[in-house]
Amino acid sequence: MPAGVGGPGTGTLPRTAGHGGAGPAAPPSTGRGPRWSRAPWRTLLAAAGGLAMFLAFPGYDLIALAVLGPAALAVAVHGCRMRAGLWLGLVTGLTFFVPLLSWTGVYVGAFPWLALAVSQALYLAALGGLTALTSRLPAWPLWAAALWVAVEAVRGRFPFGGFPWGRLGFSQTEGPFLAFAAYGGVPLVGFAVALTGTLLAAALLAAVTARTRARRSRRISAALAGVLAVPLVGALAWVPLPGESLTARGPTTTVAVIQGDVPRAGLDFNAQRRAVLDNHVQQTLRLADEVAAGRQPRPDVVLWPENSSDIDPYRNADAAAQIQRAADAVGAPVLVGAVVDGPGEFISNTAIVWSPEEGPGQTYVKRHPVPFAEYVPARDFFRLFSEKVDLVRRDFAAGDEAGVLDVAGIRLGDLICFEVVYDGLVRDVVDGGAGMLVVQTNNATFGHTDESAQQLAMSRVRAVEFGRTVAVAATSGISAVVAPDGTVVRSSELFEPAVFVEEIALRDDRTIAQRLGVVPEALLTALGLGAVLQAVLRRRRATRA
Repeated sequence: MPAGVGGPGTGTLPRTAGHGGAGPAAPPSTGRGPRWSRAPWRTLLAAAGGLAMFLAFPGYDLIALAVLGPAALAVAVHGCRMRAGLWLGLVTGLTFFVPLLSWTGVYVGAFPWLALAVSQALYLAALGGLTALTSRLPAWPLWAAALWVAVEAVRGRFPFGGFPWGRLGFSQTEGPFLAFAAYGGVPLVGFAVALTGTLLAAALLAAVTARTRARRSRRISAALAGVLAVPLVGALAWVPLPGESLTARGPTTTVAVIQGDVPRAGLDFNAQRRAVLDNHVQQTLRLADEVAAGRQPRPDVVLWPENSSDIDPYRNADAAAQIQRAADAVGAPVLVGAVVDGPGEFISNTAIVWSPEEGPGQTYVKRHPVPFAEYVPARDFFRLFSEKVDLVRRDFAAGDEAGVLDVAGIRLGDLICFEVVYDGLVRDVVDGGAGMLVVQTNNATFGHTDESAQQLAMSRVRAVEFGRTVAVAATSGISAVVAPDGTVVRSSELFEPAVFVEEIALRDDRTIAQRLGVVPEALLTALGLGAVLQAVLRRRRATRA
């Protein structure tokens, strides 16, 4: 354990007027302080916070526990030196990310899983250090919550384009915090969760450290008022946004979602590519029979998932014939998820609009291939750590245009797999005029894990953020149709064929979140970094004095 976590003058909670969030901070006390504030308890508290956040995500869905992560970390680092905060933040990060990302190691072993989890935990280590640094400032709960947004903003962009999986906002698939998505996107949801947690921490610290009963009462009351006020504001934010059906506020279209399933889960998915294509063709032919019998309405568009044709239909006449057969039978364009050769030595993760009359038409190439899964940066270097990098035989090329597709007069905003986690990619397709969102995904390589449910949670938040229906087409599940209020209208089971046909409104209204774009995240990030600068300047002045 790094020095500075406990011991005289470093591990104890300073008895200052600053603990309640008001008044200048006094120098830390030199005594050992209350027993609970020593290093082991801080570490255990930080670990408990990470575990609470993990339990808030799909798999356990105890969404109310999300606030306990920021609360526990804020209490654990309060009054500590920055290096102690780094350690405590790392503990929180490890107890959160190691179980949350366990699905990444199902078929490739522990090393890639733990390497990813540790890399993400390092961001929370930085968060812990910065929270400790600013913990003596007046109004510190506000700065601590803003720093959550700042660190998540960096984590979602660097390195290799970032990996924003596990952001606080994505845990809130229902409840009062979800409404904030329509006003400031995922960053504002995360800020609301973090602020509630840090205000809860302020109430606890006031109860422990305030010198007089009157001061303790005032500080606890103020902090608890904030704890109640934040979710109350979220609940009131739903007032102008009542629950909406799939067909509200726009012309409607009939959409079919096909989940063809795979013969078996695992990394040998590509070896089953003809069977997977046949499965999706057969499910579409069955839908065509249902339409012909009058048991289902004729769809205007049929959605197949990512990797539904890993055989390049531009080069393989038989694959092209099977897709054409399905489109002809159902009498509607099919959005096919295909792996296409080119450009050059690369391959492309491509969505193809395949119509009965004209065959292949418009395409969208995935803009954000997943590093170490769809391409390997610095392959020779990373091969030193694991030969599994060579499981990616050919790197995927990155597309350069937003996934807005015109399908039979319908403007679809297409996102492929993990792209739904990136704010900018989703915003681009909605700004491009998409009336609904489509997420084509293949989760067969993650088996019976929580990955699919975690990804579906992101689609639910995006539906509220942009006021659009989201149709999720997954190769092996979970496929779903999500209403603009985040409600899951239809969903499938893992590794079972499924077909949904739903009437969906194509909407063109703009939420406040869409209008503001990156502004809420930028302002909150600036707020947190401004507090860090203020804390650094105060420390320098104190050192000179």
